Amino acid sequence: MDVPLWAWAAVLAVIVVMLGIDLFAHRTAHVVGVKEAATWSAVWVSLGLAFGGVVWWAYGAQAGGEYYAGYLIEKSLAVDNVFVFALIFTYFAVPREYQHRVLFYGVLGALVFRAIFIAGGAVLIENFAWILYVFGAFLVYTGWKMFTHRNEEMDLAENPVLRWARRRIPSTDEYHGQKFWVKRAGTWVATPLFFVLVMVETTDIIFAVDSIPAIFAVTQEPFLVFTSNAFAILGLRAMYFLLADLIDRFVYLKAGLSAILVFVGVKMLLLDVYKVPIWLSLSVITACLTVAVVASLRATRDQAAPPVVDPGTSSDDDTTRTAR
Repeated sequence: MDVPLWAWAAVLAVIVVMLGIDLFAHRTAHVVGVKEAATWSAVWVSLGLAFGGVVWWAYGAQAGGEYYAGYLIEKSLAVDNVFVFALIFTYFAVPREYQHRVLFYGVLGALVFRAIFIAGGAVLIENFAWILYVFGAFLVYTGWKMFTHRNEEMDLAENPVLRWARRRIPSTDEYHGQKFWVKRAGTWVATPLFFVLVMVETTDIIFAVDSIPAIFAVTQEPFLVFTSNAFAILGLRAMYFLLADLIDRFVYLKAGLSAILVFVGVKMLLLDVYKVPIWLSLSVITACLTVAVVASLRATRDQAAPPVVDPGTSSDDDTTRTAR
């Protein structure tokens, strides 16, 4: 693909404009309800799908299919982020009205870090073609590890990044609205919301280690890798508020995501033996995700819907709730 600089600039401009609109729409702290989250989710998904249509029109079916495959992979793996975000917000007892601000800056940081990872991955692939086999083996291993550890819980108290930050950065135990820093006795100190942001950014970097190689499995075109990643991530905040109260129902999701990672890893390992058609990749990824979601909802259809609880006013039992 020969992508001109103006196309890159146009995509970045769209992303900046949409982030600005999102920030303006949520300029005041408030609880994001299901209706609002569903509306924003529809906006972000429509934008991502529409951009895929532009790619298809400008560069053909192969490029369009590769974009959609990358978008679907990233969107699928982003659901796993929702589980961890829910755990982080519960652990820190973050009031619901402050959660969007954290996720906004978390997504902003994610776009920057992923652009760096994608650029690095593209350079590695261009200079060391064999690195694709390393990516493939890593994805197979990651998929198997995700499957075998799918029921384990994350212990945030033992997280090395969080422990290091708490030791080195002066902080206060009280929330001060949506502020990450406040001034106390002439000294700037971090609020708990800052440490929440640190955990969100760290989590996304860890997830990027899986998702970036996975997208390189369906396309090695940096423009498609970045745009499919970016448009999928832009809807992550709305997805969280839409699904956060339903995470306990997705009991088979990690198994489905594991299958997707193993599939794209094997696909990458077989590059010199058999090139899996893009339509088959899209079909397998869609089937894995659909089966996992449908099976989960059927298995938990009799489960009572959990009440919506503000973590900021929850009891001790509530603050120990963990995501599967």
